[in-house]
Amino acid sequence: MNLPGGSPSAETRKFPGKEQLPEIVIAGISHTSAPVELRECLAFSTEESRSTIQELKDHPEIREIIILSTCNRVEMLLTAHDPQSAIQRVEAHIARSRDVNVARLRQSMYTYTGAEAVRHLFRVASSLDSMVVGEPQILGQVKAAYKTAVESRATGVILNRLLHKAFSVAKRIRSETGIGDRAVSISYAAVELARKIFGRLEDKTVLLVGAGEMAELAVEHLNRSRSTGALYVANRTFSVGVELARRFSGKAIDFEEISETLESADIIISSTGASDYVLTRDQVRPVMRKRKNRPLFFIDIAVPRDVDPAINRLNNAYVYDIDELQGVIEENMESRKNESARAERIIDEAALRFQQWYDSLDVVPTIKDLQSKLSTIFAAELNKTLHFLDHLSQDDIDALERMNEAVIKKILHDPMQFLKNPGSHRDKSLYIDLIRNVFNLEDE
Repeated sequence: MNLPGGSPSAETRKFPGKEQLPEIVIAGISHTSAPVELRECLAFSTEESRSTIQELKDHPEIREIIILSTCNRVEMLLTAHDPQSAIQRVEAHIARSRDVNVARLRQSMYTYTGAEAVRHLFRVASSLDSMVVGEPQILGQVKAAYKTAVESRATGVILNRLLHKAFSVAKRIRSETGIGDRAVSISYAAVELARKIFGRLEDKTVLLVGAGEMAELAVEHLNRSRSTGALYVANRTFSVGVELARRFSGKAIDFEEISETLESADIIISSTGASDYVLTRDQVRPVMRKRKNRPLFFIDIAVPRDVDPAINRLNNAYVYDIDELQGVIEENMESRKNESARAERIIDEAALRFQQWYDSLDVVPTIKDLQSKLSTIFAAELNKTLHFLDHLSQDDIDALERMNEAVIKKILHDPMQFLKNPGSHRDKSLYIDLIRNVFNLEDE
């Protein structure tokens, strides 16, 4: 599948010089284009990425290559003189190495070239293309993929510049927008609510009732914000509670000790498989008097619910069940969508600046040829002059050579600036062609 703007048929940029400028290409699949079964099948481990890079970079169609493989996407970022040929090479390699039919692969594969590829990479690194917009893990995964490619000597001028720009764009978006500020998981939303109720969580005591996975995740999040608070674990099977308490440096208690422990606990996370309430209003009301109405926060992640919602009617008792937490998440997701519009503008600006740098590369061969021609002329004339100045010392000769280099740089400065940016409405190739003809550079 070729997404809009991602046609692989874009012509490789050609210019009057000794070498063509390779095109930037992305070919891959993601959660938006392929089912998980296919993504699993195509995923690359780090070692598989290394070996694949080694194999593909030996082909003349491919100049530079980076492989990004996560649970939600597999993408190959390339530079190639012939994008279509390079994409076919990648498709053939993936189909052969993963034993997937090429036709089936093409149905799920998207391709981007040129400016669209640049913009796509910036969106991926900034997590705008992620299943959960704003998740921070993707940037680390892009950095790891780049590190593997660098270690394999598979990157060059273009991808080095592009990846470092992608890192800075992602960092800027995270610092200038609120795209990653608000919780979008049940466990983290619970911690965010706890922080709103208590302000500081450092010394808060946590009681874990049951050993559900989301409850464990919530404790992990809480422990990042706590330093001195105690943790108690109550589970129907005591040995399971002991093991869980050991993992979090807590203390296992019997179910019968829950009421007593409520007097000292501040946050209760419940996730049992009970069919009825484990914590009731009648059970909590006397506890609140003993606590002198200090806040008590219940996070009920169980279905059916463990915590009697009537507890919410007690002063300073707060109960949130999984539906209410989901509501918080949906509200935060909407906020992230609003922030993503600001992030898209940052990406548009960065992609435009990168394109300007990329466009300036096509003058490099002409500038090098011009520098070489002038250096040859100056060196020949200097040698002729020195033939009649045999009284000069080596220091004098070195000074004249340095002067030659300085003169060449000053002569070329203005023409170089003009060639790099002749203006958005002018055809740069005409000026490059003119310079090469005027200075007869084709014979160099």
